[in-house]
Amino acid sequence: MNDFHDDTKKSEDSVCDNTLFRKAMQDVIPLSTPNHKEFNNRRVVAVPRKRKPNIEHDGDDIFSDSPSVSIESGDDWSFARPGVSQQTLRRLRRGYWPIQDNLDLHGFTRDTARQQLATFLMECIERQLRCVRVIHGKGLSSPNRESILKKQVGHWLAQHPSVMAFYQAKPSDGGSGAILVLLRINK
Repeated sequence: MNDFHDDTKKSEDSVCDNTLFRKAMQDVIPLSTPNHKEFNNRRVVAVPRKRKPNIEHDGDDIFSDSPSVSIESGDDWSFARPGVSQQTLRRLRRGYWPIQDNLDLHGFTRDTARQQLATFLMECIERQLRCVRVIHGKGLSSPNRESILKKQVGHWLAQHPSVMAFYQAKPSDGGSGAILVLLRINK
């Protein structure tokens, strides 16, 4: 019986609260237009500003090995510079831009791969190429069968100021062993 009495008391309290609330709000007039701005629920990630590397350099030292930029990882890993739209990243993934040149880094050491990538990007920028493929390999012949160059290439590309975005290649273009890179074209 106490349970019945407690439930009745709770319902009387809520009726009383509703009555008090309605009485307090009876003179309130709703605003004709909302006084707030609607925002979409996109997650915003802060990216620290870095000084731009000297691209005119011969390519030996423009990339750091320490990761300083967040790259989405997983099966389809990607990167987009702040200000690059998700639509642009989707277009890159779907092959909107034809692949205009390739760099194959199979068998290179980390230092040689870094130099090759810097030189390749400099040449692509001079030639005004928009979309290129960098093949880093899947790491099948590496110790523990993990791709050492994959992460390094991603971090190096994210540091380059002319790289707008990159996305893991489709299976027909190399899959998890390659990256499609979207470059900024200087007009």
